[in-house]
Amino acid sequence: MKPEQMTDEVWDFVFCGGPQPQSSDIPSSVLNQMKQEFEYWYPFDLRVSGKDLIQNHLTFCIYNHTAIMSKRHWPRGFRCNGHLMLNSEKMSKSTGNFKTLRQSIEEFSADATRFSLADAGDGVDDANFVSETANAAILRLTKELSWMEEVLEAESSLRTGPPSTYADRVFANDMNIAVKLTEQQYQDFMFREALKTGFYDLQAARDEYRLSCGTGGMNRDLLWRFMDVQTRLIAPICPHYAEYVWRVLLKKDGFVVKAGWPLAASPDLTLRSANKYLQDSIVLMRKLLQKQIFGSKKANKGAPVTLQTEEKLRGLIYVNEQYDGWKAECLRILQNKYNRTTSSFAPDGEIMDALKQSSVGQASDFKKIQKLCMPFLKFKKDEAITLGAQALDLKLPFGEIDVLQENLDLIRRQLGLEEVEVLSATDPNALTMAGNLVSLLQQNPPSPGNPTAIFLAR
Repeated sequence: MKPEQMTDEVWDFVFCGGPQPQSSDIPSSVLNQMKQEFEYWYPFDLRVSGKDLIQNHLTFCIYNHTAIMSKRHWPRGFRCNGHLMLNSEKMSKSTGNFKTLRQSIEEFSADATRFSLADAGDGVDDANFVSETANAAILRLTKELSWMEEVLEAESSLRTGPPSTYADRVFANDMNIAVKLTEQQYQDFMFREALKTGFYDLQAARDEYRLSCGTGGMNRDLLWRFMDVQTRLIAPICPHYAEYVWRVLLKKDGFVVKAGWPLAASPDLTLRSANKYLQDSIVLMRKLLQKQIFGSKKANKGAPVTLQTEEKLRGLIYVNEQYDGWKAECLRILQNKYNRTTSSFAPDGEIMDALKQSSVGQASDFKKIQKLCMPFLKFKKDEAITLGAQALDLKLPFGEIDVLQENLDLIRRQLGLEEVEVLSATDPNALTMAGNLVSLLQQNPPSPGNPTAIFLAR
């Protein structure tokens, strides 16, 4: 191909979608091959470059393409990254804080290097390659291999049949969430977030599931799905590790990089909220148990309630599933003053006028109640801006008593109790069961999302 043969007609035909050149002496087969070669590569999907090139090379890349080519051949995406630091310091040969890619692979392995690079940071901020992260990755991946080998060897001891328990449903839902979130993170080139949702969070869900199952044991099908899903999600970051698991441990055919993205049902966000409520409640009850047994570190009015730790304890969990009284009235006012489109509230003055005109405002002790209303209104407004309109509901989107009842064994094991009972705080008969400790319920009354527990010696 000679320079003089690249006439405007040829250029327009190859690069700009122009008609077939009539005056060119280039054979049609060659012209078509040139056009096919160009359209195979264009438009390019992604150009990855450093943030220092945004104001020059990358900007002019956009200018040049938009000036010369049709819109369908314009660049589809750019991904910019910051510079790479080593152990929180700028890489510099003069200071010795420097490591080549080959050195890193020889020291940590390819997969551990990729793991640490993915964990180094997203966006245009300078990424930080940390040697401790690479070493920890080696240990974590090795430990995971050992766990999978143990599970595969103990297959006969696992619970069979379709997933049926509350813990099964939560674990299956956590895997669905991990698949959906990790797919989005990879599409957005947010590799640290992908590592978080597709590996760290997924392993945390597995560990929680193992703890929740208790004597009933873990479900075989769910564990097999977990190993399959985790292997596919980590494959873009740790391909050698993933291929070993896929072919050697799981005995799958072909390569994991060709296996495709795992299928997943739509996440059940209500179930996710219910499980967070359960876990948060266990943490809360553990604190209440410690406080009741050993007494409050901070002196309170009256003598602190203490129990002998060697005594067998019975836990009474009191739940109030719906706001009532002045709290319910405050929530109704906020519901009316909340704009779902803009996720904002009417001015505070308008909300206060509505409160004064409500049944709460007409009460004789309004000034006393008003002091309680103000912090509650602020708290629920902030919560609604963060979580959405559901934060203003009078009750949670799931039955609190049902969730706790279904997990009595887990609560009992986690708190070291002999017996656990879930009661409604609105039931007078249930309150009498607290005996002389009913004052604890008055000091810390339960509300939606915040149960209260007291503990009695059996």
